[in-house]
Amino acid sequence: MSESVDPSSKSIESGLQESRLFEPASASSLGMDHWHISSIEQYRELHERSIQDPAGFWGEVASNMHWFEPWTSVLEWTPPDARWFVGGKTNVCDNCVDRQVRDGHGDRVALIWEAEPVDKAGNVEIRKLTYLQLQEQTARFASVLRSLGVTRGDVVTIYMGMVPELAIAMLACARIGAPHSIIFGGFSSQAITDRVQDAKSKVIVTCDGAWRRGKIVPLKDNVDAACEKLATAGDAVEHVVVFKRCENDISWNQSIDRDWATLMAEASDDCPCEAMDSEDMLFLLYTSGSTGKPKGIVHTTGGYMVYTAYTSGLSFNLISDSDQVFWCTADIGWITGHSYIIYGILPLRVPTLMYEGAPNFPEADRFWDIVQRHRVTQFYTAPTAIRAFMKWGSEHPEKHDLSSLKVLGTVGEPINPEAWMWYHRVIGKERCPIVDTWWQTETGGHMITPLPGATPTTPGSCALPMIGIDAAVLDENGNELGANQGGLLAIRKPWPAMLRGIHGDRERFIDTYWSAFGAEDSSVSPFYLAGDSARRDDNGYFWIMGRIDDVINVSGHRLGTMEVESALVSHQAVVEAAVVGMPHEIKGTGIAAFVTLAPASTPSDPSALEELKVSLSSHVANEIGAIAKPDQIRFTDALPKTRSGKIMRRLLRAIASGEGQSNQDTTTLEDFSVLAKLQDDSE
Repeated sequence: MSESVDPSSKSIESGLQESRLFEPASASSLGMDHWHISSIEQYRELHERSIQDPAGFWGEVASNMHWFEPWTSVLEWTPPDARWFVGGKTNVCDNCVDRQVRDGHGDRVALIWEAEPVDKAGNVEIRKLTYLQLQEQTARFASVLRSLGVTRGDVVTIYMGMVPELAIAMLACARIGAPHSIIFGGFSSQAITDRVQDAKSKVIVTCDGAWRRGKIVPLKDNVDAACEKLATAGDAVEHVVVFKRCENDISWNQSIDRDWATLMAEASDDCPCEAMDSEDMLFLLYTSGSTGKPKGIVHTTGGYMVYTAYTSGLSFNLISDSDQVFWCTADIGWITGHSYIIYGILPLRVPTLMYEGAPNFPEADRFWDIVQRHRVTQFYTAPTAIRAFMKWGSEHPEKHDLSSLKVLGTVGEPINPEAWMWYHRVIGKERCPIVDTWWQTETGGHMITPLPGATPTTPGSCALPMIGIDAAVLDENGNELGANQGGLLAIRKPWPAMLRGIHGDRERFIDTYWSAFGAEDSSVSPFYLAGDSARRDDNGYFWIMGRIDDVINVSGHRLGTMEVESALVSHQAVVEAAVVGMPHEIKGTGIAAFVTLAPASTPSDPSALEELKVSLSSHVANEIGAIAKPDQIRFTDALPKTRSGKIMRRLLRAIASGEGQSNQDTTTLEDFSVLAKLQDDSE
């Protein structure tokens, strides 16, 4: 995200049109008793009430959670600072785990875990934890943390693979009021160092290693390297707790390293949940900034707890104590995993599934094998994964029974219409609703999304605001724009799960998200600026057009990159595309497109490749207009991505402009060979 928004005076132009509309399926046709919201009229009535009477509405929603002490007021709002459920005392771990045991549901399965490795007989390791087992394990690890000197308010850093112990560790932190800072297991030792320093953590929880595509990621080695840097800088870590998952060779520092199993065996399971103030910090989650150090996004206890559970139930139609199994394929190291694997799902008593490894190990049908084996009913994944599935071929999902699926979801970036249609046809068998969710690390939960029983869906659109969300597309002066005018996506009223700040950097918090429209002073905007450009169509549906800093100004026309990418992917030869701006002598900024072709559509003849480039340019012109024709098209076998699947467009911008990767942060890049090949091809 850019550190500030500086739009030009012109709106962002939109030429991509999509008119297909799919009505919601009936609940009975999918084998469900009901939809939580069953019509667009019911949605509009509830949404209107939530906007007009937020205190009354959110007070009712919050009353469904357990509070040790009631709040005195629902909301105190002085932009940009919100306090929700003021004075209320609660605990997120209590609502996720202990409450379920107290209410007699201790024997219900809370979490299903599947390991990545597959033995020669085709067997995989599966663990199922009930709420009672999860309670006992989280209480024990909470006791472990206290024995290591962790007290209320101390930030614990967690750097682990996707194992149940990761969930246990984060819930144990919430249990005793120690905010956690979870670092995605694909990050480097430098990323660990930076985050531990900023959070002032004295305890790190890690694994010896993690499985990824049949190989071991050396997590403990990365932590060791970080600890050396921290000690040299005078920020020595006091304890490193190591869960031995892969039994790979690791070094052992007797002065700070502690064995998970030994500590747990000695720990007491008598560790009640702390009564936390609603505004006490629940966790820090670091996101990369376009400049400077990573941003530590602060989320607090009560509002986040209420909002994630509420949106989980509505977006996926989760029904407690039913036969549903919910699977979000994200890593817990990202906000999607925080909100929609653990904190939003466990309070609803629907089993949440965690998978340890890659979607194509040992074969490209691994995800569909998991769906069939566990009878998954709600499936939530990223558009980039869907495009990978498309590239690998429909034969992989088609050899599995996916009839258990009821609701499909997408997350992480806008989904192009052709990928949406493939998801609809091949995975959903043209019967499952698709909820295309727009939200951010900073928002905590879903902000704009269809609701599966209520919203007619259009491929590529995230549709309408979530209940309680007042979203709008604004010009640079804060005025709402009309239909099909691209502008700044903004949220005009506070919501319970909103970020409360950037850790240790008040000025950056205001400059990044709350800068006043068109103001030259330091006044604060009352609107949250998402950093995305968007438009609303004639039906009022939102279309995300890309990041504000991804808008390309071509000869005075401001174009969103997402629309150009979507136009390219709608060509039958293309499975994925990324578009960035590049210097152009005449236009000022030109359009560079990096395109991955379907294997069957890849010409071997150089002249045929040139013909395909011409065909793609013409296709974009037909879809959007001549102004959007790429000035440069490069074919590539893969695009540089993070392990969460996000395309690293800033690296592509550097390549397109001839800068290479100098001064570029590549710590989150999954496959460095992709970047190296792109650089070689550009020379």
